[in-house]
Amino acid sequence: MGVKQYQFPEGFLWGGATAANQCEGAWNEDGKGMSVADCSTYKPNVDPKDYVAQHGITGKQVEEAMNSDSTELYGKRHGIDFYHRYEGDLDLFQEMGFKTLRVSIQWTRIYPTGLEEEPNEKGLQFYENLFRAMKKRGIEPLVTLHHYEMPLYLANHYDGWYRREVIDLFIKFCKTVFARYKGLVKYWLTFNEIDSVFRHPFTTIGIVPDRYPKEKLEEIIYQCVHNQFVASALATKYLHQLIPGAQMGCMLTRTLTYPENCHPQNMLLALKTNRENFYYADIQVFGEYPRHILNDWKRNNIQVEFGPGDEEILKCHTVDFVSFSYYMTMVASIDAEKKEKVCGNLATGVKNPYLDVTEWGWQVDPTGLQYALIDLYDRYRKPLFIVENGLGSKDQVEADGSIIDDYRIEYFRQHIEAIGAAIEDGVDVMGYTPWGCIDLVSMSTCQMSKRYGFIYVDVDDLGHGTYERRKKKSFDWYKKVIATNGADLD
Repeated sequence: MGVKQYQFPEGFLWGGATAANQCEGAWNEDGKGMSVADCSTYKPNVDPKDYVAQHGITGKQVEEAMNSDSTELYGKRHGIDFYHRYEGDLDLFQEMGFKTLRVSIQWTRIYPTGLEEEPNEKGLQFYENLFRAMKKRGIEPLVTLHHYEMPLYLANHYDGWYRREVIDLFIKFCKTVFARYKGLVKYWLTFNEIDSVFRHPFTTIGIVPDRYPKEKLEEIIYQCVHNQFVASALATKYLHQLIPGAQMGCMLTRTLTYPENCHPQNMLLALKTNRENFYYADIQVFGEYPRHILNDWKRNNIQVEFGPGDEEILKCHTVDFVSFSYYMTMVASIDAEKKEKVCGNLATGVKNPYLDVTEWGWQVDPTGLQYALIDLYDRYRKPLFIVENGLGSKDQVEADGSIIDDYRIEYFRQHIEAIGAAIEDGVDVMGYTPWGCIDLVSMSTCQMSKRYGFIYVDVDDLGHGTYERRKKKSFDWYKKVIATNGADLD
């Protein structure tokens, strides 16, 4: 059956997305220090609906990670060995026709603990080599500065992002990489999914919940994210100063929430839930806190310390574009406790009876992407960039070595159609980088068997395998999509 053709803009940035901590491996090579990601354990038997079990961590577990050299238990330590194999992977991305590739810089490759006066040259050289190899192949780097890769030393000794000094340490890192990669990187992102601070605080802000009084945890998290907002604004300031013409984006998990029905209380609940999600981008786009957050702090006696000039910093150094991840939508219901639940990368929620569900319990909603694009653009009037979207699945290697992933092709076809429809409706979309364009270690459970890529990597959940790369059927399909600038989705 034919599909509707949409006109994507000239220069649309087709590509793919990765994160250094999920693909690089080489976790303790060439002077790299430990990051929070190196403490993430392989969790094969966790209930998908138990969000805390997937993402939670204790102080004892952090100590165990520090005393272990295991790469089987700590899957992000092995990744897919991108650190040593990136040239071959870039060749495959070039063959697909990538215009851009989203990567991240591991802070701990540049400053292993975050405190060093001088950067680690081997780390700087690795990323310079990577970016030069990308540019050589006509692939524009899209670089995330803080993608769940905080130095573990700062989490242990500076309470993660809670202490004000961490802002200066992060800005030192930013200035270092801006100066080094001035002629190589035009597009940057500050904090990956900055709204995830309450969902998994250790991963996002280096906070281990059991180290703090429960009654103070909410206030601590708000202080951490305020410090990240200030750091984001300052990073934007120095990027514009050091690399004229470069662009900085914020990055949000778009947790689009529908009301269960048109009951006024469900409508209001969904409205407020969406507004809580917008808050994280609002500050980076508009440069000020929304009043409902300040009122909430006052009602709940939450004290967030602002440094001298913070309000001016936020107001004067807003981002150039808004990027976001999109995987699924949620449903808000005043009767949620009585309803069937589903899970996902966001949290558990009420099941939407109109949507299909993946084998990991994520609801598939391509129309929601069109909705999210229109909604975000109407709110911010800034260019949008979809920097994560994808389908995790257990791929089957056939006897002849092929991987027939028609389910992935159909998923992407529907979501790219939704992007085209939003563009036709007037939304300014810069580009699209599907998540895990090559198989990599999953964020929450450190699995390899949950595969996203157009390229198969021969590694199992324990890091065993040849690490050989193999094209899936979706590889050639996405290659055709890019070659036709989104015109041929059949």
